[in-house]
Amino acid sequence: MPSVAILNWEKKKVGDVELPEAVFGQEVRKDLLHTVVRWQLACRRQGTAMTKTKGLVSGGGKKPFKQKGTGGARQGSSRSPLMPGGGTMFGPEPRDYSYSLPKKVRQAGLRSALSYLVKEGRLTVVDAIKSEGKTGEMAKRLKSFGVEKTVLMDAAGDQLVARATRNMKKVRYYGVEGLNVYDLLKYDNAIITKAAIAKIVQRCGVEA
Repeated sequence: MPSVAILNWEKKKVGDVELPEAVFGQEVRKDLLHTVVRWQLACRRQGTAMTKTKGLVSGGGKKPFKQKGTGGARQGSSRSPLMPGGGTMFGPEPRDYSYSLPKKVRQAGLRSALSYLVKEGRLTVVDAIKSEGKTGEMAKRLKSFGVEKTVLMDAAGDQLVARATRNMKKVRYYGVEGLNVYDLLKYDNAIITKAAIAKIVQRCGVEA
């Protein structure tokens, strides 16, 4: 089992903890990480791109010009795709880009991402995450930990910590229910509480 130090919120060592091998000591599977990240990003896509067909553009109630004698092709409506300002043929329509991914694959992706952070020395365990609700105070605290981009994770969300990190673009904070592969890889580091470890193990599909 990988062992890491437990720090307090002042970055002083207060103990050690053994991280379960089944979650934090697995082989880093880049193929799994790629699969899960693509699934997450696909599910986030809005899919609202759309163009107007000839049935949606305005006008077109009157025949634009007479049938014969103009030397041009006949037209029955100014909404035709052949006319300037007319509708679009075969344009994009609103669609759902999301798809399902097996639960075991998602859990394996989480285990691989957490193991990657441990091997790179980018996972920190603290006894508790505290805040006065002030963004400046939280920024100074994280700077003392030597991290700029990070995921903060507690067993359950705290309103004061959430308020302090709300406007910090390079910091994400949530309870274990928000754990996801994309954020773990994007934000480079993770600071988790000791109380969150058991819930993380459960979230990754491993029985404690």
